[in-house]
Amino acid sequence: MKKVSLIFAFMAFTAIALFAATDLTGKWNAQVDLGDQKGSPTFTLKQDGEKLTGAYSGALGEAPLKGTVKGNEVVWDFDASGAAVHYAEKISADGAKIEGTVDYGGQASGTFIATKK
Repeated sequence: MKKVSLIFAFMAFTAIALFAATDLTGKWNAQVDLGDQKGSPTFTLKQDGEKLTGAYSGALGEAPLKGTVKGNEVVWDFDASGAAVHYAEKISADGAKIEGTVDYGGQASGTFIATKK
């Protein structure tokens, strides 16, 4: 039983370390699906520990963003055209893709997938 517990603890630690080592810094190309509307924004991200900053560029213009990274979960927000835009996502195991949901200030919501350029 001790052996199983040790193996499980090692696997959990390895998974946490893998996600903690992922750095989102760089340019990301996204595909947003809002049902009847689709978009292809880009995000330029800079990660410093759990702090995330960067910029959105897309159909709504350009806007600075702020967010957080905790394990494999990421959230960021920005203001565009008077609407508070919120992204919530998960990082893939290899750190090359993030996907999740987006809400455009209650006006529209949907899903997105972004890949690191």
